[in-house]
Amino acid sequence: MPREIITLQVGQCGNQIGGEFWKQLCVEHGIEPTGQLRATPAGTPRSVDDRKDVFFYQSDDEHYIPRALLIDLEPRVVNKIAKGTYSELFNPENFFIAQDGGGAGNNWASGYRQGEQHHEQVLDMIDREADNSDSLEGFVLCHSIAGGTGSGMGSYLLESLNDYFPKKLVQTYSVFPNWDQTQSDVVVQPYNSVLTLKRLALNADAVVVLDNTALNRIAVDKLRINNPTVDQLNSLVAMIMAASTTTLRYPGYMNND
Repeated sequence: MPREIITLQVGQCGNQIGGEFWKQLCVEHGIEPTGQLRATPAGTPRSVDDRKDVFFYQSDDEHYIPRALLIDLEPRVVNKIAKGTYSELFNPENFFIAQDGGGAGNNWASGYRQGEQHHEQVLDMIDREADNSDSLEGFVLCHSIAGGTGSGMGSYLLESLNDYFPKKLVQTYSVFPNWDQTQSDVVVQPYNSVLTLKRLALNADAVVVLDNTALNRIAVDKLRINNPTVDQLNSLVAMIMAASTTTLRYPGYMNND
């Protein structure tokens, strides 16, 4: 029996790494950007028995849809996903953009306050996805701890998940910033980070630390990319996320029900 997992992508960074994560899962499970299964050439045996239902669900027309909520307080990144190659993959009802679209201005308190303000609408979306699951295992949260929306609104969502779903597991993929102030344009980065770290310690069952400095070093030293772009680093994060969820998506001794 699949144990479904709902993914919450919060803020600019969360939606960027989340978008790359879904691309990686589609490649691994043979799903087209339209959500349809990739056609297998005639005579080719189906080689792997996978569990797509953990991260995807099927609509009435056999279309695979991610169990994902794309949440942001400003529209730029979510709109880019909604108009991109994988636009047909996602459920449009699972996109949340604040009406004023002003963002949180890299301020934890602003993100947290707007999380409270939009509490009911976001929780209704989470409830709908939870009701669509047969046996919900837990939640995955993708976010950054240094900005405003990912840190502030992400913190509020962590607390809310703990209150509303106390028996469900919560795992986060948290992007930690470059601590070298010369490489950051966010003056209040330490403030955002400390306030988010407290919520991660209190409300998350597992935190996967994605350190920007280490990711850059891996890209330069191991992958021989002199000046890694944000997209290249996000692809690296997506590979980490896909690898760490492999035992949930493929049958094995570790996860026999």
